[in-house]
Amino acid sequence: MSELRFTEDHEWLRAEADGSVTVGITAFAQDALGDVVFVQLPELQAYDKGAEAATVESVKAASGVYMPLDGEVVETNPALDANPELVNEDPLGQGWFFRFIPSNPDAVGQLLTQDAYDRLIKANAEA
Repeated sequence: MSELRFTEDHEWLRAEADGSVTVGITAFAQDALGDVVFVQLPELQAYDKGAEAATVESVKAASGVYMPLDGEVVETNPALDANPELVNEDPLGQGWFFRFIPSNPDAVGQLLTQDAYDRLIKANAEA
């Protein structure tokens, strides 16, 4: 598995061997949401960075999952339709949301590293 990258919106990204990028929400995000009861996955189309691509609903709240970079969604995780709780059970694995082809593949490497994301979470907790 390649190194994960993160966004300030608490999404993780993993570059795949085929050039696609898998996206999910972090354990921090799913913990804040609580028990996930529904996931609305994105359409297979192009999105601009920052556009709301998916929605995750929990017993506490609904939250957007934002497109981390410009690109085209090419696959969604069909397992989440029947089992949205996978987001809680395995947020960095089987609970992934979608895969996309980034317009600029090099941009993935410019997102937050694990250390930088950990510092972000710590700073938010202390604020």
